[in-house]
This record gives sequence, structure tokens and C-alpha cells, in this order.
Amino acid sequence: MFAFKKSALALVAAAGATALLAAAPAQAQTIKAVMHSDVKILDPIWTTAYIQRNHGYMIWDTLFAVDEKFAVKPQMVDKYEVSPDKLVWTFTLRDGLEWHDGKPVTSEDCIASIKRWAVRDSMGQKMMGSVEGMEAVDAKTFKIKFKEPYGLVLESLGKPSSNVPFMMPKKTAETDPMQQIKIEDVIGSGPFIFKADEWKPGEKIVYVKNAKYKPRAEPASGLAGGKVVKVDRVEWLWIPDVQTQVGALQNGEIDMIESPGHDLLPILAKDKNIKLTNSNPLGNQYAFRFNSTAKPFDNPKVRHAVFVAFAQEDFLKATIGDAQWYKVCKAPFVCGSPLATDVGMAEVLNGNAAKAKQILTEAGYDGTPIVLMQSTDLQVLTNLAPVAKQQMERAGFKVDMVSMDWQTLVARRVKKDPPSQGGWHAFLTSWVAADILNPVMAGFFNASCDKAMFGWPCDATIEKFRDQFSKETDPVKQKQIVEDLQKYWVDHPTHINVGQWYSPIAHRTTLEGILTAPAPVFWNMTKK
Repeated sequence: MFAFKKSALALVAAAGATALLAAAPAQAQTIKAVMHSDVKILDPIWTTAYIQRNHGYMIWDTLFAVDEKFAVKPQMVDKYEVSPDKLVWTFTLRDGLEWHDGKPVTSEDCIASIKRWAVRDSMGQKMMGSVEGMEAVDAKTFKIKFKEPYGLVLESLGKPSSNVPFMMPKKTAETDPMQQIKIEDVIGSGPFIFKADEWKPGEKIVYVKNAKYKPRAEPASGLAGGKVVKVDRVEWLWIPDVQTQVGALQNGEIDMIESPGHDLLPILAKDKNIKLTNSNPLGNQYAFRFNSTAKPFDNPKVRHAVFVAFAQEDFLKATIGDAQWYKVCKAPFVCGSPLATDVGMAEVLNGNAAKAKQILTEAGYDGTPIVLMQSTDLQVLTNLAPVAKQQMERAGFKVDMVSMDWQTLVARRVKKDPPSQGGWHAFLTSWVAADILNPVMAGFFNASCDKAMFGWPCDATIEKFRDQFSKETDPVKQKQIVEDLQKYWVDHPTHINVGQWYSPIAHRTTLEGILTAPAPVFWNMTKK
């Protein structure tokens, strides 16, 4: 990892952060946290960015949720039934569910929410492709009718990470999926309430306990069970400078850092008042995403050349540094998971620049500059693009690296403009393992053209494999489908997995009750 040096600009940032912390109201039951990014977008369906997912879990609830072993459990749902022919699923909501404005949660709300989510989400799109219709039986009961048996119903409705099928009021859920919801429509039924009057992008976002929320009776486990809120207020403070974050944590001005800089972990580990908790044992995976609609990446052979040129460890050393926090792993569905395999991957991710250059010549690459977007304000991402640029240039690509903050990148990556006119060719990001455990769940494998995620790959063969997987329930046959998919995908990549990594939460020892989950959640936490 590149050494961090504190500049004059960082000192200014530190002074600003100190002023922000000093101005915050002192409340014994307030958790103050620094998350991995600032919150500038409020709609967790409109974007897959994890800070919006985290924000979503504070406010909205889900029909189903996964526990710490990734078993799907009912959450807003009280009970469900499946018809003998497995074509009709009936769901009944539990008692006591109401929106933050006091109105009851209804079946119509849930149907509208599922529809909006499914337009944007990989698993949602695949499920809805098999859905004949949805209808409300009464205020608390609704049905989903399928054209044919579908193997991933609960896994889809209980999807734990981006995009999460959060339930929203019907009025909110009827917002065009391609448009963001309005600030006045940020109304959930979950354990916290968004304080719109205290939201200051670039500074902080505030949530208060929903006193009317009725948690499930089961103990909290992962994202499932009883969401019991044990504090009055949660403040997410945005402090971009990592050394300032650490200083604030050591001084007790904040209670936790969601994603501390890896180069500062040794310092934190020596502080008796601070604990490092790895709440996500499967970790995360870095990914290089192609814009498959933009030349030359509309040519799969050119994309394959990048796959051959890349070597994972260079990315991991530049971003994470310490080998105890990363793993070289060619398996696209995450090492340590049931579907992890490197079948078909022998000839890629070996850093073979000479072979990549040969493939690039055969593909007819004409020297078009590759517009590579670089995120500069998230430490775990900043050094990825320079490594990609270096490895691609060794293989014969011309690369124009354009730097911007993460939220600007998030806004730009949805644009289909030509790269020379404000569009893009590629960027790098990271997925939490819970998002990419199978080819239907993994958004970057969605190759359904305009319905796919930004990058918009269009490949009928990949979609055929994903369809097969969605309808198969035999684990042995699922594994074979994954292996067959990988053999094809490696020559027709939609993205490139560039390494697995892990990041602990750094927190004061006075903060307890952090759950093992694929997303950071603030219920169950106590502050001594």
C-alpha cells in the first residue's frame, strides 16, 4: 500500500472534523460512526453502492433476511405457503407493521416494492421473468404466481445485499426505478427513522430510534431475527481523512470506523481501548467492470486480453498491503463458498502481458484510449485504477485514467454517453461476498443487455446458464452449471475478479453487540 503522508489539506480536514465533532450534541446513548463513504444519495434501489444499502437497512425492512449462516428466515413475513405444484406462493405479513408516518404496511405496498426492486436488481429480474402475476388477497396477504417452478424465490426476496428488496410505501415504490425517490418519501417501517432536517451531505446523516417498531421475538442473527434498537440515536459523520478518523476514535470522539485504513490497523490493534471485529468472514471481492457497449470493449476478445493481462496480487498489495487481510482467489464466486471453483481460469489472471498483447493484436485493437474511472476518496479503492492502468499498458492498451470521488463515479457509471463525451470504458469496485455467491445473485454476471447493470453486457449464452441455475435445486447440478458457465465466461467476460479482501470494523471497547452480517447494522448494539 502507498504510504500515507499527512498534507496541509489533511490538516484542514482534521480541523473541520474536530469542529463537527465538537458541535454534535452530547448524548449518552448516541453512537457516532464513520462509514466508508458519505451519504449523498438516499435511494437504495436506484444504486448498488453499499453506503446506500447500509442507509437502507437503517430505515426500511425486508420480507425475508439471512441469518449469520446465510439461511433465509422470515422478517416482515409471519408465514408463507407454497402450492403443491409450486406455482403459487402466498405470504402473510406479521402484525404490528407500520410506516414511520403511522400508516399500516399493506400487501399493496409490498407488491409495488417488489416490482420496483426487480427492475434494477439481477436476482429480481430473473425471478420476475418467471412470474405470471402478483395480487393482494387482503391487507396483509399477497400471492406471487409463477409460470413455472422457480428455485430461488426466498433467496431473491431475502437477498442480503445490493440491491436489497426493501419494502417501501406504495407511493414511494411507484417512483420510476430509473429515478431517485424524493427526500420526503424516505419513509420506512424499520428500526430507525431518518432525520431529514439534520442531513448535511458532506458532514453527517442522523437516525433516531423508531419507538413504535415491533421486532421479531427471535434473537438477532445476521440480518435476521429481532431488530432490537438499544440506543436512542445514530450519527454517521463523514471524515474523509483516515488519520483524522483514527485520532477521533482513539480520543473517544467517535465510537466506530466501518472501514479503517489497512495501513493503520497495527496502530489500532495496540490501543487497549479499541477492538478490531471482523463481522464479515467471507470478506469482499474486487472487480474490474467493462462497459461492454463501448468500443473496443464491445469485442469479447479485447475484454479477454485484459483478463490475461491482470494479476490479482498486484491489486491486493497496492490497496490492502498486509497479506493477512487479502487472498489471491481466481474463483469468481468467492473462495470459502459452496460454489467456489477455478475451473476454466488457468490461463487468466497470471499477469501475462506478452500473451495479452498478442490477443489484443489479433482482436484488431486500434489504440482507442480506454477511459478508466478512478475513485479517489475511498482508501480501499483508490489504488486499484493505477494498477489496472499499468497492467493494461504493458499489454498494449492506451489508458486515460480519470479521477473523481466515489459518489461522482456512481453517478457517471449509469451514463451511456460515448466515453469521449462524458461516458466511460471501465471502473473498479468491490462486492461483499454475500452479493456474489451464485450467477443469478451476482449482478455483474447479468448479461441481459439494457436490463443488465451499468456496463450492459448482452450475451444470450450467459443468460442461458443463469436461467438453468435459477431453476435447478440440486447442489451437484448447480455446481456443474457454474463450471460450464465459467469456461464460457472467461472468454466472454462481463467483468474481472481481481482478488478477495477483508476489513474489520474498528470500534471502542465500550461498543458491544456488533452482529456478524454481510452489511453493518446498528440494532443489537449497546454503548457502555
